[in-house]
Order: sequence, then structure tokens, then C-alpha cells
Amino acid sequence: MTLLEAAAILFAGLAAGTINTVVGSGTLITFPTLLAFGVPPVTANVSNTVGLVPGSISGAVGYRRELRGQRGRIVRLSVASLIGGTTGAILLLVLPEGAFEAVVPVLIVLGCVLVVFQPRISAWVARRHEAAGGLPEHGAWWVWPAVLLTGVYGGYFGAAQGVLLMAVMGIGIDETMQRLNGAKNVLAALVNGVAGIIFVIVADVDWLVVVLIAAGAVIGGQVGATYGRRLPSAGLRALIVVVGIVALVFFLAG
Repeated sequence: MTLLEAAAILFAGLAAGTINTVVGSGTLITFPTLLAFGVPPVTANVSNTVGLVPGSISGAVGYRRELRGQRGRIVRLSVASLIGGTTGAILLLVLPEGAFEAVVPVLIVLGCVLVVFQPRISAWVARRHEAAGGLPEHGAWWVWPAVLLTGVYGGYFGAAQGVLLMAVMGIGIDETMQRLNGAKNVLAALVNGVAGIIFVIVADVDWLVVVLIAAGAVIGGQVGATYGRRLPSAGLRALIVVVGIVALVFFLAG
């Protein structure tokens, strides 16, 4: 690997760490960068996942203020993320390459649509739960299995995982977008972490790539937390949709 290639991967990790903290889909930057430098697809995928784990943790730490008072909710949803991330990582190792190509664009479109209409859908869900005293603290009953399925997707590939998580939690949990974004960072870190552990044990990991992406992603996580926390709910929602559309174009073009 040349010095120029190393610098490019480091910068890609920084950009991915920033985007992952604010929205998600940083993989859309790092994964194509690794492919462009000749890293085999599966090695690029697993090395990218492992490398982004420290950035996810950095972003979660940056959102620690928004995480206050969410311990019970996050613990409950963390179980779903861990199960889903483990399942997704195993599927990546056993399924033929490209097995999820048909469903990924559909999930991204669904996530974007749900984010756009989240205020109206959330109001409808809240009205339906008024008779029972409102939404439960941890969200509607379907949030947990939906987070699990999002974890499966995140463990398998991960691009736009944040878009899907924000769509699910934004509709099913009565909470502000910024506080949900903090929870999203924790859940995404868990998915990447458990998938990364599995990949380290059984897959071919390029450790130089991991170190470069991790170094950039840690810095990016703090940058994303610094500026992402200042966005109003409408601005954060718009950014999520834009990133989701970019992710969709990426998959369809590929």
C-alpha cells in the first residue's frame, strides 16, 4: 500500500465516522474506497466493519448528553441489536455474494419514506395508544423485532443501517430525534462490534486497513457529534433522507 492510498483510506475513515455519527451510511465512503485500491470485496467488507467500530463508540460518547435517561430503553434494544448483528455477520460468511442485492434497495426506500412521514405516522401511532395511556417507555411492541432485523442487515453490510434505525425508532418511540440519534449510535456500535468480533475470529481481515479506518473514524465520530447535535429535528430528518437516497443510487448503480 502506498502512502497516498493510506492517506486516502484514513480520510475515508474520518468522513465515514462523521457521517455514521450524524446519520449512518459511512460505509458508502469506505467500502468503495477499499475496492478502488484493489482490496477483495469480502475482505474489504469485514475490514471496514472492524475498522468502523471505534468510530461508532466515539460517536456514541459524543452523544452522551442525549443518552441520559435512556438506559433501560437502550439495554432492551441492545439485546435485539446484538442478536441481529451476530446473525447478519454469520449470513455474510455463509451466503453467496450478492444474496441481499434485491432487498437492500427496498429497505433503503422504505427507510426514507418512513423518515419523511415519521411525524404523521408517529402521531397516528400515538393516537392509537392513547386509550392505553400512550406508547410504552421502550416503544411500540414491534420496535424490538424491527431493531433486530435492522441489526441483521447491519451485520451483513451496514450501509444505511442508521437510516433504518432512525425510521423504526422515530415512529415507534415517543422521543426527540436527537435523543434517538444518540441511541442509534449505541445500537450501531453494538452491531458493528459483535460482527467485527466474529470477522476477526473467522474471516480474512486486513489489519492495516482496519487501523487506518479506525484512526480516521474516531476523529470523525467526535466531529459528527459536535455538529450533528446542533441540527434541528427537521434538518436531521432531511439529512437522513438525503443520505438514504445517495445509498439507494449507490446500490442501483452497482
